[in-house]
Amino acid sequence: QVDVVESGGGLFHPGGSLRLSCVPSRPFASMAWYRKSPGTARDLVADITAGGVPTYSDSVKGRFTISRDNAKNTIYLQMDRLKPEVSGVYYCNCYSVGGPTFWGQGTRVTVSS
Repeated sequence: QVDVVESGGGLFHPGGSLRLSCVPSRPFASMAWYRKSPGTARDLVADITAGGVPTYSDSVKGRFTISRDNAKNTIYLQMDRLKPEVSGVYYCNCYSVGGPTFWGQGTRVTVSS
């Protein structure tokens, strides 16, 4: 059993910033953040390799930064210049090549004035 715990969600104002954290109960080679908004599928926001190479969806490039601290077995999603359309439930996804994928329970982000 692997536990994946996200934190950092809440209510934020447009233009503000926040940082999400994800801590799995064991290390994984690749980790990612997904977002589920009302009426949409769970979409990839950003992912990062074990070596720290990030990729981003076009909608968040330049505003979000994914990073990882391997010593703490933690990944982060820094979200800047918040807009209401980034609201949703953010899920952490952890996987290693050839192995199963694990999801956290999600943390809700609401951007509203």
